[in-house]
Formats: sequence, structure tokens, C-alpha cells
Amino acid sequence: MIHKTAIIDAKAKISKNVKIGPYTIIGPNVEIGENTEIQSHVNIAGKTKIGINNKIYPFASIGNDPQDLKFQGEETNLEIGDNNKIREYVTINPGTKGGGGLTKIGNNCLFMVSAHIAHDCFVGNNVILANNVPLGGHAEIGDNAIIGGNSAVQQFTRVGKSAMIGGMCGVVRDIIPYGIAHGNRSVLQGLNLIGLRRKNIPNKEIITLSDAYKEIFKNENLTDNLSNLSNEFKKNELVFEVIEFIEKDKKRPICTPFSK
Repeated sequence: MIHKTAIIDAKAKISKNVKIGPYTIIGPNVEIGENTEIQSHVNIAGKTKIGINNKIYPFASIGNDPQDLKFQGEETNLEIGDNNKIREYVTINPGTKGGGGLTKIGNNCLFMVSAHIAHDCFVGNNVILANNVPLGGHAEIGDNAIIGGNSAVQQFTRVGKSAMIGGMCGVVRDIIPYGIAHGNRSVLQGLNLIGLRRKNIPNKEIITLSDAYKEIFKNENLTDNLSNLSNEFKKNELVFEVIEFIEKDKKRPICTPFSK
């Protein structure tokens, strides 16, 4: 199960049925859960905890020092959940002391070739990062979000649950849950209706969300639009999630149809 050329520190915690390929290097503070497969030439360092049933492809670099000039070698953490696929040349950094000390990834994610997850990011469940997608430090990606190839997410930016980002898009504003954004710099284009239907959300709920979306983004005055939104809309769980996301304390402005 473990190739003879792999270099595994004696202090690393390797669970049952873990496969480790040729020339992979695993550091002393690494924990790897059952049935995880690590292919050849992978480097896993730092205080890194990886769950069960993950598959990590060649030349991935996981848990090495953050690309942050303020990082001084302090001990921080990286946590990766279960059933993730981490493809070739993916890089994932741990947290920093100034950012909370933790980078955390959920379950059932797919990170395609050369994706990068920077320090202090939080990535939910069922997230897809396509080829060459970098997440800047402190980015937050909600469950079921999909980010298209060669798009880049600026540091401190949030992408809401079930949002979809088109390819080659600079994401410099927060994307609402269930939103679709694309363009050279992210512009909100509407709702991810296909994603909602795939989740078997009732049509009535989707229509209510769509009607609320039109009211919230009817002009650039989001604060006034939210204040004037009907209480009937606010009773809808999907609408409430969007409102809560917009009103949450944030570092970046909200992406709107009027973004430039």
C-alpha cells in the first residue's frame, strides 16, 4: 500500500488502507484518514489533517508555508474533509496567525489541475474549482459553488452557496448565494436556475427567489431595496439566505448587475 520510495516521517499518523505512491513525501505533523489514495510525487507538510476517501494526484503540494510575507513560520493548521479529489499541481496552504490560523476544506470537492487555495480560506462541501483557479487568502466559498477555469478570486472575497462563476473572470466582489457571475471583472448576471433545479428545489420556491432578486437588484441602492422588501419574501428560506449574505459584515462590496 505504501511504495518503498515514499518518505514518510515516523511521527506522521497514517490510517488503515491508505495508498501512498512513489516519491511522495509526508511530514511529521500530518494525519491521513482511511482509504485515502496519495499518488506519486505528492508533498504533504505542516500541521495537516486529511479525512477519509480522498484521492490526491501527482505533484500536488499540500500544507506548505503560506505565500504571505507576514508569515513567520508559526504553527498553523490545514484541515481537509472527506471524499475530495485533488488533481495534479494543486497547491493548498495552511492558515496564518493573523488570519485565524486555519485553512479548512469540506467534503466531496473537486479541485482541478493547478487550482490554488491560499491561507485562511474556507471552502465548503461539493465545491468545484476548475483548472487554474486561484483563491486569494481569506476567501470563503460556499457549498455547491462552481468556479470556472482561469477565474481568480480576490483575497477576502466571498462566493455564496450554489453560486456559479464563469470562466476567465476576476472575482473582486462578493457573489450572492445562487447567483451567476461572469465577465472580465465579475458582474452579476442572474440566478443559477439550473443549479437550483438540480437540487430539486420546488419551482414555487425558485419563482419566489427570482421575484425577490428583481426587487433586491432593481437598482444600485441595495440598502433601500432590502428595507422595502416585502415580509412575504423574507419568509422564503432561499431569499433569507441571500439577504443574510448581503447584510453580513464583509470586506468586499456585493457583486450586482451594475458592477463595473
